[in-house]
Amino acid sequence: MNRILGWDIGGANLKLTYISGKNNKIIESKILTKYFPIWKMGKEKLYSALKEMVNSIGVDDVDVITATMTAELSDVYFSKKEGVHHIINILCDLFEEQRLLFLDVYGNLLTPETAKAEYLTVAAANWYAIGWLAAQFSDNCIAIDMGSTSTSVVPVLGGKVRPKGLNDLEKLMVGELIYTGALRTNIISLVSHLPFKGKLVPVSSEYFAQTGDIHLLLGNISERDYIVDTPDGRGITRREASARLARVICGDLEVVPNDEIIEMARYIYRAQIRYVAKGLSRFKRNHNINEDIPVYVMGLGGNFVVVPALKQVGYKDIRLFSDYVGIEASRAAPSFALALMGFELLEGGDSIGCIIKNRRKLE
Repeated sequence: MNRILGWDIGGANLKLTYISGKNNKIIESKILTKYFPIWKMGKEKLYSALKEMVNSIGVDDVDVITATMTAELSDVYFSKKEGVHHIINILCDLFEEQRLLFLDVYGNLLTPETAKAEYLTVAAANWYAIGWLAAQFSDNCIAIDMGSTSTSVVPVLGGKVRPKGLNDLEKLMVGELIYTGALRTNIISLVSHLPFKGKLVPVSSEYFAQTGDIHLLLGNISERDYIVDTPDGRGITRREASARLARVICGDLEVVPNDEIIEMARYIYRAQIRYVAKGLSRFKRNHNINEDIPVYVMGLGGNFVVVPALKQVGYKDIRLFSDYVGIEASRAAPSFALALMGFELLEGGDSIGCIIKNRRKLE
């Protein structure tokens, strides 16, 4: 029996996938997500957070641990080098070093020693994992993953992941990274004004509300999906979300009625779709990819933000990845992919085919 852990160690969320199986057959799988704002909790507590997740899986021993990370971008670290080295060291403390492998931006799985030496290729390589996943379904396609914080856009050509950017800065420039997400995006990064009583009112330049509030109010997410801290530290009820949104125009629930709150939420929602569409247009300009190509959409915000944005830009063949792997795996796609990579490494077979019955290339 082979047992694999796949880690996606983000700055806001930690995601872990466990799979076990043999003879190219997966017998068991589990997916865990833990909200861990490392800039707030402190890097010193990362070890205990990861250990707690491993304990929750309830597995005494594993054969391979594959990992990717984006937490090194957090300002809790002075540099990416510091962050990558710290995260690698923590995993080496948790597990036997010889069982650890780290994904780089070229799709290689590196030993801890090599990953430290090549830290810039290991930093924020999780996008490669979602491209690899999509490539198991179509030789030519695009994979898009919108999480709580940001959106990755990954081109796949000829069955290979073919990005133009290899780090976050380069990816922002070519539209492969769109920095808006389903929960943690500050409202004022999307709008400068909001409608109120038939007029557009300038917004206050404060962190009063975030996208999780508007998507909760509009029914795009449930309270269970709202797993991050709120800007005011209060709860995640619709009433509390409404109060946060009213504050963006320096109001409160005594001043701004509910129908105006909902109209403001719709206005911001449309603005976020346009923002993502603008990023996708940048992607189209920088990549010679036909818009008839299949697009696999993953992540918490994929269905209600990315799909309408894709339609605005002209993409036609839009496929929800949850239809193939389930909602949990779709929302933890990099972690899920890393676990499958580890299983494939041990088994030497077609790991994704073990998950998807009757799977075939969907060209």
